[in-house]
Amino acid sequence: MKDYWENIYASKKDAEVSWYQENPLTSLSLINKYSSNKNIEVIDVGGGSSNLVIALFKDHFKSLSVLDVSQNALKRTAEKLGGNAAKIQWIDTNVLDFNIEMKYNIWHDRAVFHFLTTKESVQKYKEVLVKHLKKGDYFLLATFSKEGPLKCSGLDITQYNIEELKLIFQDEFNPVESFFEDHNTPFDTIQNFIYSVWQKK
Repeated sequence: MKDYWENIYASKKDAEVSWYQENPLTSLSLINKYSSNKNIEVIDVGGGSSNLVIALFKDHFKSLSVLDVSQNALKRTAEKLGGNAAKIQWIDTNVLDFNIEMKYNIWHDRAVFHFLTTKESVQKYKEVLVKHLKKGDYFLLATFSKEGPLKCSGLDITQYNIEELKLIFQDEFNPVESFFEDHNTPFDTIQNFIYSVWQKK
């Protein structure tokens, strides 16, 4: 799978992938809403080629991490930050293999979770999430809704509604809010996402 994503980011520019956002306004707004201050620990999972970390850095967040399975994606965003890239923690790994001692105040995932298509991978993701998020802090998730696409980048995905997400996360998290949003892709198509916010018990 790593080779697949490395090839995607080696062969396609930012605006040539469907999930690209020039301005990640919804994610930025949610992170600001649920952050206690700019010194908190924030991780963007699958955010290698996203502009979110750039927006957060400009918004004066001090402790930012970006995790992605693609080194090419991470390198692309680091280059946009220039010399400031050294102030970001870049984590080149599959989220299911993520295992460090660090704990975060906000775990943000836009468009990674829906690529997990087995119960085993969903369970492993949840275990990794629970381990790395501090008690009382927030998991911000954006994933394809039941009105979203059936595939993304040629891969099968899993669609969700809020009831299904609650069944997955309710033992360890309290649901805080959820809403739908249409994402206008660079190809003039629409993808419907369900955004949800969860607080770790």
